[in-house]
Amino acid sequence: MTYLQSIGEVIGFLLLSTFSILDGIIRSFIPKKYKMKNIGGEIALVTGGGGGLGRLLSLRLANLGAIVIIWDINETGIEETIKLIRAAGGTCYGYVCDLCDRTDIYKKAKIIRKEIGKVTVLINNAGIVTGMKFLDTPDELIIRTMDVNIMSHFWTVKAFLPTMLESNKGHIVSVASLAGQCGIPKLIDYCASKFAAMGFDEALRMELEYEGYNINTTVVCPYFIRSTGMFDDVQSRYIPTLSPNAVADRIIMAMRCNEKYAIIPGYLQILLTLKCKRRFAKP
Repeated sequence: MTYLQSIGEVIGFLLLSTFSILDGIIRSFIPKKYKMKNIGGEIALVTGGGGGLGRLLSLRLANLGAIVIIWDINETGIEETIKLIRAAGGTCYGYVCDLCDRTDIYKKAKIIRKEIGKVTVLINNAGIVTGMKFLDTPDELIIRTMDVNIMSHFWTVKAFLPTMLESNKGHIVSVASLAGQCGIPKLIDYCASKFAAMGFDEALRMELEYEGYNINTTVVCPYFIRSTGMFDDVQSRYIPTLSPNAVADRIIMAMRCNEKYAIIPGYLQILLTLKCKRRFAKP
């Protein structure tokens, strides 16, 4: 590469960066209701849809006209979600799927393609937490946390991304956590898995953009959510725990507006910025 080529690439990079910044500023002034895409008729799959946040997301997707598929290990929870959605006039199918089993994921994905069609919206929502000190956490629980919270993202995306690429259409949502932004005692395995989920989303999005595909990805980082069975015992001193309904609404909005990144609540973005400044500050 010649000296002039190097200069040209730097100038090109600066111009593209400037354009992206200006585009983002202009888009920020457009009301969200005008940016929301229609998902009516889309086939949307939600992992962990048998209860909690996954059920709320499934209900909202169905209300917007999507054909909803839920995966969960809880068969009773699956049946309850299906009943709620169908009672409200929506379309929903459910499958028992063990997200710790890559073979089961691929098997159920093949069944879905045959019986229902091509999934165009994938929401990797399922998650578990142990809440134990690192040295007290059994190895098998650490492995299970990583399998459900991040490794399943690899397998579900590998299962459904090929058909999205064929039509150059799709959206992948990764439900991470603010625990993926900062370390928390007794949540070492959980934090690690959510850090990984954020990295997975960012690298996947960059690869898809580099290859010229119009596949959207969104990573969501909520604070502790109450009434989902995961963090009900958390005593939050300064920041109130979140309503699952509010989080579900925000996730659907982020997805429909093609947001790449959503912090919930949004004002915590300021604290994360201060954290980054502290991390890179000179000692």
